[in-house]
Amino acid sequence: MSGKGSRGAGGGDAVYGLGLIGALVYYIQQADSFWGVVVGILQALVWPVFVTYDLLKFLHR
Repeated sequence: MSGKGSRGAGGGDAVYGLGLIGALVYYIQQADSFWGVVVGILQALVWPVFVTYDLLKFLHR
């Protein structure tokens, strides 16, 4: 069942996937212990939350 709105639906997934990889690299490089790596992986999974929070905090000034 492919409707009119199904075209190009994977674009957001690709952006999230690339962001996830970039966040994993960044947070794991910052880690200095095993638990730092675990926390880095968890942060990489929810990186859009951090971006949205900081953006809204910046815009509210």
